[in-house]
Amino acid sequence: MGRWCRSEGMTLSLAKHDRFPAVTGPVVVVVMDGVGLGPRDEGDAVHLAKHPTLDWLTQPGRMLALRAHGTAVGLPSDEDMGNSEVGHNALGAGRVFDQGAKLVNGAIASGALFRGEAWRDAVRAVRSSGEPLHFLGLLSDGNVHSHQDHLEALIAHAHQDGVEKVRVHALLDGRDVPETSALVYVDRLEAFLDRFRAQGRDYRVASGGGRMKITMDRYEADWPMVERGWKLHVRGEGRGFRSLREAVETLRSESSGLSDQNLPGFVIVDDAGAVGPVRDGAAVILFNFRGDRAIEITRAFEEENLHAFDRGPRPKVFYAGMMQYDGDLKAPSRFLVSPPEIDRTLSSYLAAAGVTQLACSETQKFGHVTYFWNGNRSQAFEGETWAEIPSDRRPFEERPWMKAAEITDRVIDELRTGRHRVARINYANGDMVGHTGVLHSAVMAVEAVDLQLSRLLPVIAELRGAAIITADHGNADEMIERDKKKGTLQKNADGTYKAKTSHTLSPVPCFLYAPTREDLALNDAIEKPGLANVAATVLELLGLVPPADYAPSLLK
Repeated sequence: MGRWCRSEGMTLSLAKHDRFPAVTGPVVVVVMDGVGLGPRDEGDAVHLAKHPTLDWLTQPGRMLALRAHGTAVGLPSDEDMGNSEVGHNALGAGRVFDQGAKLVNGAIASGALFRGEAWRDAVRAVRSSGEPLHFLGLLSDGNVHSHQDHLEALIAHAHQDGVEKVRVHALLDGRDVPETSALVYVDRLEAFLDRFRAQGRDYRVASGGGRMKITMDRYEADWPMVERGWKLHVRGEGRGFRSLREAVETLRSESSGLSDQNLPGFVIVDDAGAVGPVRDGAAVILFNFRGDRAIEITRAFEEENLHAFDRGPRPKVFYAGMMQYDGDLKAPSRFLVSPPEIDRTLSSYLAAAGVTQLACSETQKFGHVTYFWNGNRSQAFEGETWAEIPSDRRPFEERPWMKAAEITDRVIDELRTGRHRVARINYANGDMVGHTGVLHSAVMAVEAVDLQLSRLLPVIAELRGAAIITADHGNADEMIERDKKKGTLQKNADGTYKAKTSHTLSPVPCFLYAPTREDLALNDAIEKPGLANVAATVLELLGLVPPADYAPSLLK
């Protein structure tokens, strides 16, 4: 059973399985984004939520815990939180590939990054023009989109290579790290820059703002975010402050309770005005390694004809990303570290076998269930249908049900057509609402997903199909910060619990739903099962033999 797969440049074939006859109906993979198996305490929104459908699914032989962080998804260590990008890569690839942070760490440690053409051209450009080398990216050690260690390595090597002027455009996190931790990273950055200023370098911070207010939009959900960032970083237009610390402290004092991710944008000024607009002859490096929130600002720098907003005069600069964020779109055209080359994904095998597929989510996670699932590929395979439900523009904590019902409506309608042999869907609620830090909203988010499962599963049963229900990483399972040494929940000065907005290190659930196949069960003897095991499981449910190098199926 094989066909030539044009996108892969090879013949992909799958044999029929002699031990696992296929289920009759559609095989559906449901990703409950951000729903982990947490500590089951007063900060665990998954535990606190009413979820009768998930409770009913928790049956002997039909539920396992999967690893969804650290080395199980290609990250440097098991202290690294998983995220939706690497989680969907693993789910769709059936194997674990070294991911962004790990690749960048290796390229810095070996020196390969600095020997590369992109780095050398950036340095050459600014040494010739006298303009600054600009570094733009997320300032934290969250290790999901970026890491401050990487920024410091780039700055230190710029000094070593004789770069006289550096400007940093610092996007504040509060999402992959504690929600009001910005000054930890701000003070560290300023102290680091001081080392080079003491040696006569002109190294300064130029602009900044919260990651959910400026620059880091994704999936074209809110181009005005990118426009605001462009005006700040490139044109130097915005509210001015004398230092990064002054900006953070002032903006916090004006809006009590505002988390770092939502701080308004600003520029750093001196007596002459903005200290770091981007001018002709400069070089700009986006030091984020993750792609989804890097593509739009990359397009703003690189596209000749951008229609999303009016950039004004576009400076002629050398631009590079830490990585190439979209291999199909070749965005950016120049990059410091090559991304993982993920081939022979589940989708490509199914397409080559003539198996029709459906992928559906709302805008916030649409790219994950399509692009990332397919190994960082922007175009659908033959026989794939991609269905995007536009996300709300209101804050997620105000509408924690998000578009879960609309996703379910569309998937039910699509499945009943009989066109799709395999489907994959993502309910974004647990992650997007989990990131807000609002516990009661996160509880409702989990309940919204459970409610939609209660609608979807009977249709799968009606069609004599099967489902794998899992998650890509934890988030809503820990909504309160915990003291790392004592293990106790942390409180603010006013006695309220300190909200946690980042992902977690929790395992995630994996349920098997196959109402017409009582002979099937999950194998609890698999050593350290993880997200990568799901792909082979789907193939066995289809009655196909998984590729030999795929992580083994979860079926007993």
